[in-house]
Amino acid sequence: MSGAPPSRSFRATAGSQVAGQRLDRFLADAIGTLSRSRVKALIEAGRATRDGQPVRDPADSVRAGLVYALDLPPPAPARPEPQNIALSIIYEDDDLIVLDKPAGLVVHPAPGNPDGTLVNALLHHCGSGFTGIGAERRPGIVHRLDKDTSGVMVVAKTQLANDALTAAFAARDLDRAYVALCWGLPSPLSGEITGAIGRDPRDRKRMAVVTRAGKPALTRYRTLRAWGAAAALLECRLATGRTHQIRVHLASSGHPIVGDPLYLRRIPAPARTLPDAVRRLLLDFPRQALHAAQLGFAHPRTGARLEFESKIPRDFKALVDALDECTGT
Repeated sequence: MSGAPPSRSFRATAGSQVAGQRLDRFLADAIGTLSRSRVKALIEAGRATRDGQPVRDPADSVRAGLVYALDLPPPAPARPEPQNIALSIIYEDDDLIVLDKPAGLVVHPAPGNPDGTLVNALLHHCGSGFTGIGAERRPGIVHRLDKDTSGVMVVAKTQLANDALTAAFAARDLDRAYVALCWGLPSPLSGEITGAIGRDPRDRKRMAVVTRAGKPALTRYRTLRAWGAAAALLECRLATGRTHQIRVHLASSGHPIVGDPLYLRRIPAPARTLPDAVRRLLLDFPRQALHAAQLGFAHPRTGARLEFESKIPRDFKALVDALDECTGT
């Protein structure tokens, strides 16, 4: 019986010519077959040592004469494997599938999430239903939702649908609406938030509104409900599609999304007027309270207009109910 392929270990002694180099750059150059970003992720995951002692900082300065080692995990399978993961299907035909993605489900396999993803689930659910995208039987992921964002998504099953939906998303030739619970009350109650979005120069894991090297971004919003000046339920529509756009724009305007692990730094002063129990409930919410509530587009084969809606999930609704109860609305 064959087991999983073993890990491999790479070792290199640092010469004087590389002294002072970043550890991730040194190891990536020495190995030659891994990208620097991949090496950085492995270091942060605790797979690197310096003279036998763990080192987790990719920016650590290399010291001449010391032996550095990197434990390389076994290669991942060449393609994602089908996995029997429950899906909430809203609509399906021969060309596409529309589903209600739960919070916590990663869309596509990645180094930190090699399986248990939406793609794995779709491969199991559809099987031979994928007629071929890019000469492979695989789902066409034409847009994504962050792991902890819930709501409605469409996935292509055919090359025709993949091409048409990709073009529609690129041209914004569709209707998409998100619901977000934010801290504070935006002013005005409806409007637009602009600001180019790019990598945060102080933290590369985050995006930010930047003055240089960013991409233009525009988010339209309107207030659906408000609980005094403490919190508001917003509908947000994207005129552009930048990474974390709604999260970044709301945070930059002083109204971060409740529970956002990346962009919630502090809550507006009026939010402190909420009862302690309710404020704590919102502060302890373990994910961003952001939900893809509506999606509308033309069917790629028939041209018929399709409209889909998804209600906010129970954990999100519990926050709204708690706010209602404490304010008597």
